[in-house]
Amino acid sequence: MNYEDVLDKIHSFGRFGSRLGLERMIMLLKLLGNPQDQMKIIHVAGTNGKGSVSRNIYTILQTQGYRTGLYTSPFLERFTERIEFNGGEIAKDDLIQCATPVFEKAEEMISQGFDSPTEFEIVTAIAFIYFKKVRMDYLVLEVGLGGRGDATNIIHHPIVSVITTISLEHTEYLGDSLSQIAFEKSGIIKNRCPVVTSVTDTEALEVIKEICNERHCRLTQVPLSSISRIESSFEKFTFDFLLKDAVYPHIDIGMLGMHQIENAATAITVIDEMRSQGISVDNKSIYNGLRNAKQNGRFEIVSRKPLIIIDGAHNLEGIKALKNTISQLFVNKKILLCIGLMKDKKVHEIIEILAPYVQEAIATEPENDRKMSACELSGLIAKHKVPSHPIPDIVEACEYARTRSSDFDAIIFTGSLYLIGKVRGEFVKVTGDR
Repeated sequence: MNYEDVLDKIHSFGRFGSRLGLERMIMLLKLLGNPQDQMKIIHVAGTNGKGSVSRNIYTILQTQGYRTGLYTSPFLERFTERIEFNGGEIAKDDLIQCATPVFEKAEEMISQGFDSPTEFEIVTAIAFIYFKKVRMDYLVLEVGLGGRGDATNIIHHPIVSVITTISLEHTEYLGDSLSQIAFEKSGIIKNRCPVVTSVTDTEALEVIKEICNERHCRLTQVPLSSISRIESSFEKFTFDFLLKDAVYPHIDIGMLGMHQIENAATAITVIDEMRSQGISVDNKSIYNGLRNAKQNGRFEIVSRKPLIIIDGAHNLEGIKALKNTISQLFVNKKILLCIGLMKDKKVHEIIEILAPYVQEAIATEPENDRKMSACELSGLIAKHKVPSHPIPDIVEACEYARTRSSDFDAIIFTGSLYLIGKVRGEFVKVTGDR
């Protein structure tokens, strides 16, 4: 099989949809020799922020000199983005090599009458095979969906379980209340394994505390109130942080936004928990790691002249974070918003949040069957007194935005990861900026 054949084979398992539950994953990894059992893992769940927190921890550990892996989802431009080791994506040849035994064991499962693994389960198994091969020191493992029934939850003894913010998402799978969603996320909490959380909602936090008590886990809440002296610019955000008796003055982060400061504080708290277990990480590695950590598609500047920003916000919490960053950095500035949304999102609320901060909009369509039509979205935007242009094709929307760039201080693309991956490819192709 070549690389394209492997991707086609992986995607063919998508026909089984998203199905939570560990029965299939337990069987698949048992047939593969349970490669995950010998790994030292930091397991990260949450509604928003889990990708950035994972990236921060990964970069700090690399900076310290540890051989570190990172597993995330979804990808923006290339499938290989999902599996990283020591700063590089999995090579195509390695993907082919590691996928082959996973495909074989999946077929064996099916022939024995077991349910087929899902696409995400196949990818997760491939990642575990690869991470075993490269002999890493630590793996930062991001949950795909929820926690309790997620394919990544096959691990038994994480070094730290991390739960970032919790809000209503994927209610058809996780429940329609914060307590139900917190319960699902807390499924990654294992007996006598430490937990770090940045959750502040009382309802969700009570669930986490209760489960930690039941499972005899030490719980550390990120002291978000100890963040101070915040400075912001288009180059970096800077802040001070007090954690227990340790002072971290003047921390610079390359990922922009107040929410990214909270994500950085969460990463520091996780590293502090690792230190308490005897894992050596010095302050220099924390500072340099946070300064150099970059998460593509999170308030990412893909062009400076004209100023073009992409942000993967696709739910209410993400949109609120984007709004907060806009309000900090774009006072009295003219913004052209290019947005594409899924029709099952809270579209009216999203538009209501962003409309006061933009002067004009382009409504486009993500490459996904669940997309809202550009015409319908444009009509909803216009109801908020924002001039809007429906341009369904993403490439055409990018071209139109370029022609209007001299009329605005910034162009911001947002609304869907399926959208900004395509947009990133268009603008990086022109600017050559990687």
